[in-house]
Amino acid sequence: MKRISSKIFAVVLALGILGCATTSKISFTPGTYQGSAPGFNGDVTIEVTVDSGRILGVRVVSQNDTPEISGLAYQRIPQAIVEGQTLGVDMVSGASISSKGIIEAATAALAKSGADIKALQSRKPVAAAKRTSKSETADVVVIGAGGAGLAAAITASQNGAKVIVLEKMPRAGGNTIISGAAWNAADAARQASVPINDANRTAIQQSITRAPHDAFEKELQATITKQFADFNAAKKTSIFDSPEFHMLQTYNGGDYVGNPELIKTLASGTLAALEWEMSMGLQVNDHIFTVAGGLWPRAHQPTMPLGTGYIDTDLKYIDAHKDQITLLVDTKATELIVQNGRVTGVKAAGPTTDYTFTAAKGVILATGGFGANKELRQKYGGAQWGDMTAAGTTNHPGATGDGLLMAETVEANLVGMEYIQFLPLGDPVTGSLSGNIEQGVEDRFFVNKEGNRFVDEGGRRDAMTKALFAQPDALMWIICDKHSYPTPQVKNNFNETIEELIQQKRAFGANTIEELAQQIGVPPANLKAAVDEFNAGVDSGKDRLGRTLWKIKIDTPPYYAGARIPTVHHTMGGLQINTQAQVINKSGQVIPGLYAAGEVTGGIHGSNRLGGNALADIHVFGRIAGASAVAGK
Repeated sequence: MKRISSKIFAVVLALGILGCATTSKISFTPGTYQGSAPGFNGDVTIEVTVDSGRILGVRVVSQNDTPEISGLAYQRIPQAIVEGQTLGVDMVSGASISSKGIIEAATAALAKSGADIKALQSRKPVAAAKRTSKSETADVVVIGAGGAGLAAAITASQNGAKVIVLEKMPRAGGNTIISGAAWNAADAARQASVPINDANRTAIQQSITRAPHDAFEKELQATITKQFADFNAAKKTSIFDSPEFHMLQTYNGGDYVGNPELIKTLASGTLAALEWEMSMGLQVNDHIFTVAGGLWPRAHQPTMPLGTGYIDTDLKYIDAHKDQITLLVDTKATELIVQNGRVTGVKAAGPTTDYTFTAAKGVILATGGFGANKELRQKYGGAQWGDMTAAGTTNHPGATGDGLLMAETVEANLVGMEYIQFLPLGDPVTGSLSGNIEQGVEDRFFVNKEGNRFVDEGGRRDAMTKALFAQPDALMWIICDKHSYPTPQVKNNFNETIEELIQQKRAFGANTIEELAQQIGVPPANLKAAVDEFNAGVDSGKDRLGRTLWKIKIDTPPYYAGARIPTVHHTMGGLQINTQAQVINKSGQVIPGLYAAGEVTGGIHGSNRLGGNALADIHVFGRIAGASAVAGK
């Protein structure tokens, strides 16, 4: 959505003429004016048209934000400004940066008309309509329209159920739509293009020969040992992988805290879940890569930017099956209804309506984690991380733990709540994932403000983050080269070109390492030594910091650098579930009628989630929750 259509502008113009709600007279110099302000991905330009006493129209002239994420802001805010004749409009949740840009650009435009900006900002929006009440019934009610909730809803419908999906935010998508979109799955067909090297072989050998932590690890090691022997006997040259190796890395990478049965379910079902999404139209790149903290090249990625491919696919399916699935946004679930010990429905509040939803078969919680709730993350994670209230987050603003709090009222058991993941890849200003220049683990490395490497860049996320916190100002630079960006127009995983990031001074580029060092303010000799060390590791497969994931040297200009800081990313703890996605109570018993999937659950990832396992988790267990609810399991 690069332009607001003339039809939308005409509607907004009419609203300005017919609905000029004012409480005090404000004068304008009649005319059309433009203003600009920073949006999420570059400047937003807004055009306003006024007569002597009112705002007639607000039009978006240009913007570069992702439509699936920010589109509602570009629709709602211009309309709200005209309807209310005010700049005191609400931002659209989930698109706060875009919202701020629209309002500031409109403010700049109106200032040129000679309007009293403070008066416009202080005007109250039009009062809300009187509330009404409504009751509805479905087979399954799903709370949350992120990846887990939509997967659950679609699966339930495919099993013959009528489904209602409730989403408190103004759009579907949750954290999924703003994620880096990496999805881990052992996939022999696509992994065939990834060569195995000596460092990979060493890592596999270490995994299967170390002393086992318990019987589960011992069993996995025995299976993988046979698989790897068969692999070597066949003289294969592509990367080795299997669901069992994925299980082993997930279990070990989470310090053996994860539930073995849930881990088995995750790793054994992830490729089928991905293929299920693809059967509905999801397009996936053939390129396999290692996502940060993923530990192995098994990450898949859609062709569409961020996680928009998943949500776009799901919403198209839902739009084509409106007779089976009803999606209500701006509708917040407030209470679970329990009758005779069984969860039978949900109370919810929409913009003007209070709902009572009855679920004949079951209620599915897919409300996400609590990474955007500073109080909850401090309560549970403060002992490990210290003060967590000032940290930024990659999460969308709706990730506030609502489902956890609702489920606690029906005695649901919480597990692993203390395990909160920081990611060392946050934007220094917003804490978001945007602006990250890396394209995969093997093609980049990190240096601190002194230009020195300080951690195994292919290691666990918690290890990388703890090492970053120990560096000056907890800030690092990601270093890569032309191999990551063959042309200036190549985009990162967040739909941003390296050219745009350099123009915005969120990244830097140079034709020599020494020039790059000067641009980012690190000693050139140190950065040169770091590059030489990385390149030596590519040749030898050995590294003083323990790195085992290598691919190609950083030796081809332009060279690039982007700054990153720690940011709250994932909450591993949540509702205890079994392999049927049924929620377990504090006595260890199933809560009849209640199911859960996605980040609202705990016990899968242990103390540290592998990068690329979240998208797999939410879809695998989302599908299970949908099927289980319909079957009455």
